[in-house]
Amino acid sequence: MHPEAKRPVKTVETAFELLEIIKRNNGATLAEIADEHDIAKSTAHRHLQTLVRSGFVVKKDRTYGIGLKFLEYGIHARRIKSYRLAKAKTKELAQKTAERVQFIVEENGRGIYVYRKTGENAVHTDPGIGKPCPLHATAAGKAILSQLPEERVGRIIENRGLPRFTDSTITDEATLYRELEEGRERNYCINNQENIDGIRGLGAPILSKDGDVIGALSVSGPVHRFSDEWFEKEVPKLVLGATNEIELNAAYAREV
Repeated sequence: MHPEAKRPVKTVETAFELLEIIKRNNGATLAEIADEHDIAKSTAHRHLQTLVRSGFVVKKDRTYGIGLKFLEYGIHARRIKSYRLAKAKTKELAQKTAERVQFIVEENGRGIYVYRKTGENAVHTDPGIGKPCPLHATAAGKAILSQLPEERVGRIIENRGLPRFTDSTITDEATLYRELEEGRERNYCINNQENIDGIRGLGAPILSKDGDVIGALSVSGPVHRFSDEWFEKEVPKLVLGATNEIELNAAYAREV
């Protein structure tokens, strides 16, 4: 690989950093954006005008906001056949369990929420669609890691670390590998208050017919409802049944 290929394109990097500022502040003026990024207003203005012309940023009065052009790209990203198949099962599983169900995929060493549905008893705690989540501290994330080659898991840990979110978060690499091995043997992983205090979850991986991990489906809820026989026996059956159906449909259903 040419050495220059590893260096980021500074103008592109700056544009995305400005977008992040706009999103984080739910809209911002030119002066606010330039000040927060510590660049000249003229430089920020050139970037913003380019983003406005392309539809990724909108300007109302003096305030810049995120444009709906991103919605078009997000919808396109979710059109992958296996992702669409997961949407129906996410909804179905939420209805059956009455809890919160999510389908996530791995991207750049993080979990990304693609679909999420809440049952009538669900606790609303996790980020919105498209938001990242830690792989090592969530049931679905660990389910994905359990199916990746150890070398790949090692690179993810090296790049992302094992940050602590609660007292129960696994921050020791050897302990995490043991958990992943256990999850691989039973085909599902458990999150025991590792991302959010008081919340447990159970997640299973979804594999392609070639054995590559597509993503993972998980159910999560409060500890007092996720600590009895229902969680230990019925929830695994429901989650594994749903992931198995997705795998079969992804492998044999015709593209529409």
